[in-house]
Amino acid sequence: MDDVMVLGGGFAGVEAAIYLRKEGLDVTLVSNRSFAWIYPVSIWIPTGATTRQKVSMPLEKLARVHGFKVVLDEIESIDLHDRRLVGKGGTYSWEYLVLAPGASKMRPSGVEHTLSICGTPDDAERIRDRLQALAEAGGGRIAMGFAGNPRDSSAVRGGPVFELLFNVDHWLRRRGLRSRFQLTFFSPMPEPGKKMGPGAFGLMERFFKRNQLDHRVGVPIRRFSEKGVHFADDSVLETDLTVFVPGGLGLEWLRRSGLPVNEAGFVRVDDHCRVEGQERTWAVGDTAAVEGPPWRAKQGHLAEAMGRIAAKDIALACRTDGRERATESYKDHMEIVCLMDSGNGAVMVQRNERRSRLLMLPIVGHWLKKAWALYWKLSKLKRIPRIPGM
Repeated sequence: MDDVMVLGGGFAGVEAAIYLRKEGLDVTLVSNRSFAWIYPVSIWIPTGATTRQKVSMPLEKLARVHGFKVVLDEIESIDLHDRRLVGKGGTYSWEYLVLAPGASKMRPSGVEHTLSICGTPDDAERIRDRLQALAEAGGGRIAMGFAGNPRDSSAVRGGPVFELLFNVDHWLRRRGLRSRFQLTFFSPMPEPGKKMGPGAFGLMERFFKRNQLDHRVGVPIRRFSEKGVHFADDSVLETDLTVFVPGGLGLEWLRRSGLPVNEAGFVRVDDHCRVEGQERTWAVGDTAAVEGPPWRAKQGHLAEAMGRIAAKDIALACRTDGRERATESYKDHMEIVCLMDSGNGAVMVQRNERRSRLLMLPIVGHWLKKAWALYWKLSKLKRIPRIPGM
């Protein structure tokens, strides 16, 4: 059997490793942390609705179930000529390589004064602790926002910010504290959430008005400070807690690796996730430069689809000595699908080339998202059957 190295223990890397094993290949997954992090439900950590342990899936547990190996290391560089990954703890050779280490974030001035719901598990817990401290103090000013990367329109994560804002609003109302807090959404984009389809931001505005949520959009952000958010028009949004998700950016070591990257530093791939101009190398998930319509977005379901496509393509390359390749394209899975949770309901969002749909799901939507989290864990552990395409 051929050896395949998968770099990254997120949605894309885990899915690639699972499907490579289904194809009968020897697989080693290299990750800088010992668990997969279920980002879509980490939004509940700040309000105490879930815990770090429940949002984590140990990679060793997945490895035992599916039969791949796990190596914990922080990769720092790649030697394309000799096909080696160089990490802090060792050097690793490959016959076939799947790059799925994720991405980094842009660093606007003063961003260290903010916390991110799309960052590390520690960040989610810090938001929880700061929120609890403000509640115990009797009130405060909280601002939450996001921005994109002008060099790659797919490199934006806005949904989790909306979800956290709505969940915090619900959490405060349940405790009778909402009137003591100022909650503000902000973004330099004139219509944040527009990717979800026509009318999406209008729906958000109605939700803001109904729940007395302030919003400041369309004004560039100059910097952040301990005081709050400083805008280009010299106004300042004063805060006691600022949550901000910057636009995505390719990892620095990949940007200087010699691999083909786009302007934002994401690795260029063809429709089958093969790295352009490289032998036996694929890139999937947030690492890859995703091409498609302007509303395209890097999401978990697309990352998993890319992992499966890369696995099938590698298996075919092994069997035919590279003469044949998979016909399926990751672009066949290009759509936005999410359940935007509010703590007491959700909005179902779907957008693809054929349609754009927003569906309000009071109460039941929240429980559907909880059910999805349970499904993800149990299906990955082979305790329940997987639903095709999920």
